[in-house]
Amino acid sequence: MFDNNVFKENTCKNMIENGKVTGYGMETNITYYRGIPLSMVEYIRVCTDGQEVPSELIRISVDQTDWFTLKEAETVTSYKWEYGEPLYIRVDQEGGLAAGTHKITLTVATRTAYIPVPLEGIREREVTIA
Repeated sequence: MFDNNVFKENTCKNMIENGKVTGYGMETNITYYRGIPLSMVEYIRVCTDGQEVPSELIRISVDQTDWFTLKEAETVTSYKWEYGEPLYIRVDQEGGLAAGTHKITLTVATRTAYIPVPLEGIREREVTIA
């Protein structure tokens, strides 16, 4: 139902810090019609080339300055993911993605105050890393 909101096109790229590739990232839109605090992110799953990424390697951010593990995000109420604004997702993996084409599946689920089940969106994309 919310699959069209997930995994913004042309956003997957290797992340470079201090001249070193430290992982790869992508952007997603919210699977809801309004903003939520990060503590209401139920789960995020990344599957790259058929391999599930361990959740402890996934980081999220609303501003690309302050990054939170999914476990840390469970208690983050001071950062709000607003409707229409991307959530930045980073996978910490030394060297990032190799050059070439990769199949990445992103699953994003959020909780809301009055819907008893998480709202989930799944989107698979083929991405090319130069």
